[in-house]
Amino acid sequence: MLFSAVTFLYFYLPIMVLIYFIAPKFLKNTVLLLGSLFFYGWGEPKYILLMALSIIQGYVIGLLIDKSKTDKKETLSKFYITLSLVFSLGTLGYFKYADFFIENFNRLTGLSIGLLKIALPIGISFYTFQILSYTIDVYRRNVEVQKNIIDFGAYVAMFPQLIAGPIVRYSDIAVQLKNRTHSISKSAEGARRFIIGLSKKVLIANIVGELAEAYRTADEKSLLFVWLYAISYTLHIYFDFSGYSDMAIGLGKFFGFDFPENFNYPYISKSVTEFWRRWHMSLGTWFRDYLYIPLGGNRVSKLRWMVNILVVWLATGFWHGASWNFVVWGLFFAMLLMIEKNCLLRYIEKIKIFNHVYVMLLVIISFVIFDSLTMKRAVEVIGEMFGANNLPLTTTQSLYLLRSYAVIMVIGIFGATPLPKTIVNKLRKTNVGVIATDIAEPFVLVSLLAVVTAFLIDGSFNPFLYFRF
Repeated sequence: MLFSAVTFLYFYLPIMVLIYFIAPKFLKNTVLLLGSLFFYGWGEPKYILLMALSIIQGYVIGLLIDKSKTDKKETLSKFYITLSLVFSLGTLGYFKYADFFIENFNRLTGLSIGLLKIALPIGISFYTFQILSYTIDVYRRNVEVQKNIIDFGAYVAMFPQLIAGPIVRYSDIAVQLKNRTHSISKSAEGARRFIIGLSKKVLIANIVGELAEAYRTADEKSLLFVWLYAISYTLHIYFDFSGYSDMAIGLGKFFGFDFPENFNYPYISKSVTEFWRRWHMSLGTWFRDYLYIPLGGNRVSKLRWMVNILVVWLATGFWHGASWNFVVWGLFFAMLLMIEKNCLLRYIEKIKIFNHVYVMLLVIISFVIFDSLTMKRAVEVIGEMFGANNLPLTTTQSLYLLRSYAVIMVIGIFGATPLPKTIVNKLRKTNVGVIATDIAEPFVLVSLLAVVTAFLIDGSFNPFLYFRF
């Protein structure tokens, strides 16, 4: 079930919110768990069992680790955390990567081992990392063990962030699982954030996504067309994913939770290093805390530090999907980050305009790699962006698409910066501005919801990129 679907907006969500608020306090997490399992099972009922098993193993292993720590049985607690890692990563590996490894093994050996053709459970990468963060933090004694399986299940299966993040760690909401506040003002804030995220997804991401799709299916290409594709896809993936994160954070507030931010205007970054402090922040900090730092971080020899960066970014790329383009995408950023950290960073930070151009050019190239089905195709597209294959400068189709999508692309570029927020904040510095924005806000939000609903009823282009991760 998509957040940007009429069924979710006008059936599931109102019913879920109504039942949740009617339920007494001691049953709210139960309602949240059952409602989340229903939400997950709507699209993939057969994988509810996998979700249940994942919840049970995380809960039981957490208890076992805690007991062994209390009894000072360090060897036993290491065994349990290893068991958690094997079960969680093994499950993720089987469902997400088994066919990838079989396929590549066949290519290397010339054998013909049959592919398993396993359907990928939606959101498995996200909830697997959430369970691992819990068991690792219990092992490290960073959090107290959760002894209520309903509360733990609600944490893992919570539908707002279940299928596409942000990756919410148990430590982020441990206190809120037991005690959280519900208020009209918090619900209003959640509604505002949800509608803004929904509008980013439907009114910007979906529309520029149509332009990217037009390029993929076109017979005639041009230099203009390939750049329109690269830029539109870069906007598409940002507004698609950040829009989903906004919706998840907004929905969390409906149920009394404060989820961590996942994006902080990454396209205004002055370096690739800064870009990754602003993009998909919950994933970046997860790999930092549970992989990079345990490997030694930067407190090791220079060679080992470079190896640590390579390992982390290999894992980051591979996390996104079982395909070589994701691996190369991760290693591409590893290379850029190593170059910056070793020599380039101190120079590019001084060049005010060039650094933005430099970052966005590399980010656009990276997302071409990310979007390509094969590395051969990625190399072809990147080559065409810089004049390979003797493409014509324009075609009739590319000029038509430029005219058709120019306005929404400009809106997208503008919206990917802090300027809209800055303008609103400046307006609210005067009494007149506060009154005007307070009066205008509900009308703007209702209008956005009405326009979004019209788009959804019309059955427009409406995928969610990060559902496949």
